[in-house]
Amino acid sequence: MPVRDSVKRDEKLPAKVNVVVIGGGIAGISSALELAERGLSVAVFEKGLVGCEQSGRNWGWCRQMGRDPRELPLIRISMDLWREMRQRTGEEVGFRECGIAYLCESDAKLTKRLNWFESYAARHRLTSRMISAAEAHVMAPGSTVEWKGGLFTPDDGRAEPALAVPAMARAAQRSGALIFERCAVRGLERMAGRVSGVVTERGSVRCEMVVLAGGAWSRRFCHNTDISLPQLTVVNSVARTAKIDAGIEHSIAGADFAIRKRLDGGFTLAHAVDSTADIMPDSFRLLPEFWPLLKTEWRDYHFRIGRRFLAEASLKRRWKLDEKSPFEQVRVLDPTPVRKSQTAALRSLQKTLPAFKNVQIKEEWAGVIDVTPDVVPVISPVESLPGFYIATGFSGHGFGLGPGAGKLMAELVTGETPCVDPAPFRLDRF
Repeated sequence: MPVRDSVKRDEKLPAKVNVVVIGGGIAGISSALELAERGLSVAVFEKGLVGCEQSGRNWGWCRQMGRDPRELPLIRISMDLWREMRQRTGEEVGFRECGIAYLCESDAKLTKRLNWFESYAARHRLTSRMISAAEAHVMAPGSTVEWKGGLFTPDDGRAEPALAVPAMARAAQRSGALIFERCAVRGLERMAGRVSGVVTERGSVRCEMVVLAGGAWSRRFCHNTDISLPQLTVVNSVARTAKIDAGIEHSIAGADFAIRKRLDGGFTLAHAVDSTADIMPDSFRLLPEFWPLLKTEWRDYHFRIGRRFLAEASLKRRWKLDEKSPFEQVRVLDPTPVRKSQTAALRSLQKTLPAFKNVQIKEEWAGVIDVTPDVVPVISPVESLPGFYIATGFSGHGFGLGPGAGKLMAELVTGETPCVDPAPFRLDRF
């Protein structure tokens, strides 16, 4: 598990708050920060530690290009929020507007990037541009690959997951939010057909609204609440290198690797496309919903069945609110990095960029990504249960989108005019 900044946790449960946020990842913490800054009383309940699952394990990319067009209006707002995050929190979050390049070694990949560029870049006023083979070699100095060209967005950026989410949590606390770690929410209380509170492992808290930002755990929580949420998970593996002067400032994805420079002088490294899809009991239950995605994207996933199937099957799908919940049984999802993926990424990097030939790997980890059938998040009220909202299913795009998602969620909760059209993110689209 990567080392992350800590948060001074609150200890005494309040009797009542305006809003309870379930989950201390970037979506939950961003929502809490936005709500607290608006003057609402907020309590965040995290079953483990703030930012210790996928929000602290991702690549650290803050990316506009290559996204589903439904996400583009929101990511543009999120990028504006990232640019002011250091001033807003008063702390270093690692955000740098470094630019991101997708480098293409084949005509087919270049055509795919060109199609996206022609369809969406100008329409959404992005700075993205296609680059030539010569420009690609400048961005990847010493490259041994004969690049065909690529797609580059100069105002895309990077941030440090281990710093950013805890810094945002501390900023939320300074605005009045309470943050509880190692305190799982077992379920919701209702009165007159709407949310009236939550039951935690330490006791009950009354509230008017609840935001579920549970990442990979959201579907299990919803199932026990009789709400249908189609969501599966994939595992992505990441490594951290030792400090190295490679002459590269841009974040790059090309061949079989993706890299971004870190504040510590090293690089975060991952496979550019490969993720591992563990076959779970829900894989069979949700096969009809996910079949269209599998038909088009199956090459990007390595499918396996093993220990995670048994571990998942052993967790309760139903429990009473006075019983120990699955969220207390497993505090943190900490999967073993996938060796095949890690080895392929490192070999590709070293083969493509000789500057990394003798680079040392200092740390490796993996994270569990929550995925929806259309690979677009849910940021939505639950119409069947007034006062209940969901922010989940970010499908590997959530770190960069996190501040914008928190802003949109706060607007939905407070009834403000939303910063973007929320319709593409509604739960009832499924």
